[in-house]
Amino acid sequence: MRKCEGLGMCESMANDYFEVDEDDELVHVIDENPPESDRAHVYAAVQACPVLALTLEG
Repeated sequence: MRKCEGLGMCESMANDYFEVDEDDELVHVIDENPPESDRAHVYAAVQACPVLALTLEG
């Protein structure tokens, strides 16, 4: 896994689930258990990360 660079693609695509701390270049996962109905949306946000710093488990 690579380090978050604070680019914010995940947050812009799924701000209910991700929040980027631009000062520390960290992504905070707001909700670790998205409902099945949102998993495709969250997966798309994870895949949009240009540095591949996120993964979706389960």
